[in-house]
Amino acid sequence: MFKIMLIEDDESLFSEIKERLSQWSYDVYGVQDFGKVMQEYSAIQPQLVIIDIQLPQYDGFHWCRMIRAHSNVPIIFLSSRDHPTDMVMSMHLGADDFIQKPFHFDVLIAKIQATLRRVYNYNTERIELRTWRGATIEYVKNTLTHDNESVLLTKNEMFILKVLVEHKNQIVNREDLIRSLWDHEHFVSDNTLTVNVNRLRKKLEPLDLDGYIETKVGQGYMATEEAEA
Repeated sequence: MFKIMLIEDDESLFSEIKERLSQWSYDVYGVQDFGKVMQEYSAIQPQLVIIDIQLPQYDGFHWCRMIRAHSNVPIIFLSSRDHPTDMVMSMHLGADDFIQKPFHFDVLIAKIQATLRRVYNYNTERIELRTWRGATIEYVKNTLTHDNESVLLTKNEMFILKVLVEHKNQIVNREDLIRSLWDHEHFVSDNTLTVNVNRLRKKLEPLDLDGYIETKVGQGYMATEEAEA
């Protein structure tokens, strides 16, 4: 049973989400003290976190930053505000998905299932290491190491890199990437993928690898690799 931490101060909505998710055999935990979210997170050790943006004391962005400083646990944001910048901000902070309120519960369930399947299934593959441009990619640890310097990637960043590297020197179109990441591309903004790729490139800058994730305008992205002699 997956443990889900739902950081939501609307008691009515919390109860409804908890009841619906319990029907799918998810174990849902709430927050007792919105000033001590990290202490409660550490005690629960959830496999997924769902965060509302508007919360007492500190907003959801604050708690996302705090969680990301310690963990790559998948995070889904909820928001009743109709601001595109909220989605962009959530992705910049390392969130895995974003759901606009009001939402249909089928959409919430689909996004939760897709996130859990993506995060916890691909890490069980036999292939744990891969090399690319002299760098070592460790899928299980979500790290990329080059010249003794390592960077830690989020689940989405690693998944994008994994797909591109496994199809190196080939264009992977945007639609295929979106389907691989979120399964239900109808509910995903095209800008969400762009933000995630840009975040990946930013992480690759210290390793001088950012220039090898190329954008193919109107098509998609490509990880380039030097041809073998």
